[in-house]
Amino acid sequence: MQPPANTYRSIWKVSYPIIVGLVAQNLMVVIDTAFLGRLGEITLGAAAIGGIFYLCLVMLGTGFSVGTQIVIGRRNGEGKIKNIGRIFDHALYFMAGLALLLMVFLSVAAPALLQWFMQSDQVLEQSLVFLSYRRFGFFFGFMVLTFNAFYIGIARTQVLIASTMLMAVINVLLDYLLIFGHFGFPGMGIAGAAIATNIAEACTFAFLFFWSRNSGKMKHYRLFRLWKANWRLYRPMLKIAVPVMFQYFLSFSAWFVFFLVIEQIGETALAASNITRSFYMLLMIPVWGFSSATNSLVSNIIGQGKSEEVIPLIKKVLLISLLTTVVIIQVNLFFPVEIASFFTHEAHLVEATRPLLRVISLALVAFAFGMVLFSGLSGTGKTLVALRIELISIAFYLVTAFVLAMVFDASAPMVWFVEVVYFSILGLLSASYLRKGKWKVFKI
Repeated sequence: MQPPANTYRSIWKVSYPIIVGLVAQNLMVVIDTAFLGRLGEITLGAAAIGGIFYLCLVMLGTGFSVGTQIVIGRRNGEGKIKNIGRIFDHALYFMAGLALLLMVFLSVAAPALLQWFMQSDQVLEQSLVFLSYRRFGFFFGFMVLTFNAFYIGIARTQVLIASTMLMAVINVLLDYLLIFGHFGFPGMGIAGAAIATNIAEACTFAFLFFWSRNSGKMKHYRLFRLWKANWRLYRPMLKIAVPVMFQYFLSFSAWFVFFLVIEQIGETALAASNITRSFYMLLMIPVWGFSSATNSLVSNIIGQGKSEEVIPLIKKVLLISLLTTVVIIQVNLFFPVEIASFFTHEAHLVEATRPLLRVISLALVAFAFGMVLFSGLSGTGKTLVALRIELISIAFYLVTAFVLAMVFDASAPMVWFVEVVYFSILGLLSASYLRKGKWKVFKI
C-alpha cells in the first residue's frame, strides 16, 4: 500500500474512521452512565472509581498498542510490508501475557488499594462488585487494541467503524437487559454493566479476527502465522512502547487520584463528576481521532524519509482539531441542564453537574492544543521524551488538584479547572521539543 501523503484529505481519510469508531465506543460509556444514573448517586460514584481504576490498568495495554502502532507505521512507510505480520503476532503474544498478569493483580490488589483510599463504604462495595466482573475483560480488550494498532499503523482504518459499531450495539443491548433485568434476564445493576462490556469486547475480537484472516487485502501482511517468539523483535517494540505504557498508565492514574480527591468532597460531587467524565470523553472523540491519525501519519512520513513534512502536518491537524473543538463545545455552553438531565433525574445532581460542564468546555480547547502536539511528538518515536513531559505535566496536575481541594477547600468546578493546566503544559512542552528538531535523527 502507498503510504499516506501530507494533505488535509489524507489526514481526514485516516482520522474519520477512528472518530466514528470512537463515537460508537464512547456512546457505550455515556449510555452506561445514563443507565447507572437511574440506580442512584452511589452506583454512579462507584462506576467512576471502579471504571477509572480499571482503565488505569488498561492503559498499560493501550500504551503497548500505541508503541506497536508507531513501529508498524514506520515499517509501512519504509515499505517493509512483510515484517508487519511478525510484529503484529508478537504484539498479540505480549498482550495475552499482560492481560493474564493484570487479571491476577486486580483480583489480589484492588480490595486493599481501594479500601485504603476511599471514604464511602457504600461506594467502595459497589466499586469492588464492578471490578470483580470487569477483570475478565482484559484479554479480549487487549486483543482488540492490538488489531486497532495494526489498522491505524497501516493507515487502513475503515474496518474500525464496523468493529466499534458492533461493540457499541452489543454493549448497549446487554446493558439494558442485564442492568435492569428486562425480558427475563437477571437485574444485576453495576455487575451487569461490567458483564455487558466483557461480552461486547469478545464479540468484537471475533469479528476482527475473522475479517483479518479472510480478507484478501490483508494476506500480504502475513498475519496469524504463529511465528516462533523472537526476543530480538521485541527490542524495537519495547523501546518505543514501554515509555508509552508508563505514560498512559501514569496519565490515567493521575485521573484516578483526581477522582479520589473529588470523592473526599462528597458523594454528590463524585456522582456529578462521573456524569461530567462521560460527556467529557464523548466530546474528546474528534481530537482523539485526529491525534491517533497524527501519530500514525508522522511515523509513516518519517519512514518515507520526509522528516521536513512532519511539522507542517502537525500544524494542519492542530488547526482542524481546534476548529472542531470550538464548534462542539457550543453544546456544553448552551445546553448544560439538558445534558445533565439525560444522565439523572435527581435535581441536585443536575445542578451540581451544570458548572462542571462549563469548565470542561475550556479544558477541551486545551486538550485539542496539547494532545495533537503530544501525539505528533510520540509519532516521531521519541517516547521517552514524551514520558518525561507527561511526568512534568502530571506533577503540576496532581499538586494543583490536591492544594485546591485539601488546602483551600475549593469546590468541584474549581478542582476540575486543573484539566486546563494539565493539557496546556503538555502542549507547550511538546511544541518546544518539536521545534528543536532532535527527533529527526532518531531510528527505530
